[in-house]
Amino acid sequence: MPTKILIIEDNINIRENTAELLALSGYIVETATDGIEGVRLAKSILPDIVICDIMMPNLDGFGVLQVFSNHPELARIPFIFLTAKTDRADMRKGMEMGADDYLTKPFQEVELLKAIESRLKKQRPAVLPVTEVNHTDVVFAEEALEFLDFEQYKAEKKQQNLGKKALIYAEGDTPHRLYFLVKGKVKTYHTNREGKYFITSFVKPGEFFGFVDILENQPYRESAEALEEVQVISIPVREFTQKLNENIHIEIQFRKALTGYLLKNESILFSMAYQSLRKRVALALVELVKTYGDSQSSPISMRLSREDLASRVGTATESVIRTLSDFKKEGLIDVKGAEMTILKPDALANLKY
Repeated sequence: MPTKILIIEDNINIRENTAELLALSGYIVETATDGIEGVRLAKSILPDIVICDIMMPNLDGFGVLQVFSNHPELARIPFIFLTAKTDRADMRKGMEMGADDYLTKPFQEVELLKAIESRLKKQRPAVLPVTEVNHTDVVFAEEALEFLDFEQYKAEKKQQNLGKKALIYAEGDTPHRLYFLVKGKVKTYHTNREGKYFITSFVKPGEFFGFVDILENQPYRESAEALEEVQVISIPVREFTQKLNENIHIEIQFRKALTGYLLKNESILFSMAYQSLRKRVALALVELVKTYGDSQSSPISMRLSREDLASRVGTATESVIRTLSDFKKEGLIDVKGAEMTILKPDALANLKY
C-alpha cells in the first residue's frame, strides 16, 4: 500500500509545491492549512508520516506535536518539522518534544525525500518526552477538536432521520440550531420573488450547515432541503455561540468556513456571468464529484434531478438536458433514467468552452 503523508503548512506555495513533489514520488499526499485542521485530518486518515510547519495560526507545530503525544494512535507517527526558522533553541525544543527530524526552508528536494525515507524505516517511541509548551493553547485545541468531531461531541444533541425533500430550515426564519449532516445529501437554496430557486450549495456528510447566518446574526437567507434520506444532528444556537465565545479555535474554524462559502459562491456567480452554458454545467458536475465522490478524479453515480442541476447552473431545465445529452455522446457522462454517472471529471474540469 502506498505511503500516506500529511503536510501541515499555512504557506500555500510551499504546501502545494511540496505536495506535488511527494505525489510525483509515488506517495499519497493530504494537506492541511493549520494545526487544528492538521490534527483533525491526522485522526481521520492516520498518515504514515507528518511534515509540519512550526509557525502557524490557530495551533503551531509544537502544539500539534503535543496533541499527537496525547493520542496513542498518533504518537507513533514519524514527525518532521519544516520551518524557515533556524534558531538552535527552536530546533532543540522540537527535538526534545519528540520530533524525528527538522528541515529548514528553503530545502533541497533530495533532503526532504531522504528524511522521509529515513524516518519511515524507524519506529517512533510510544511515549514522547514532555517539555514546556503553552498548556492553555493545547487544551483549547483539544476542546475544539472534540467539538468539530461532532458525532462524538458530548452534548444534548437532537438527531433527526428525514426523508427526501424534507425541509430542514426555511429562508426568512430565525436560526435556532446549528446543523451537522451525518448521512445523505442536502441542498441549500435561495428563492426569488418569482418563485424560482437557485441552489447555493450542496452539503456532504461530515459538514456543518446553517451556520452562515448564525455568525452574521440574521434570518436565514436560504432554505435547506434533503436531496435523499438523511440523518442530521443539531444543537441550539445558544450552545454554539457559547462555544464560539469560549474557544477562539472553534471561532476561527467557522470563520474560515464562512470565508470559504463566500468565495465559492463568488466563483459560481462569476462563472454564471462569463462562462458558456457547457462550461457552467461541466463545473457543476465537477462540484458534485468533489462534494460527494471518494476521489476528485474518479467516476461517481448519483441521482440529481435535472431541475436541481439547472438551478445550480442558473439556466432552463431544457438547456441542461440538451447539454447532458451532448456530454453523454462525448463519453464524459452516462445517463440511465434518473441516475447519472460522471465518467471523466478531469475532462469536464478542463473544458475550454
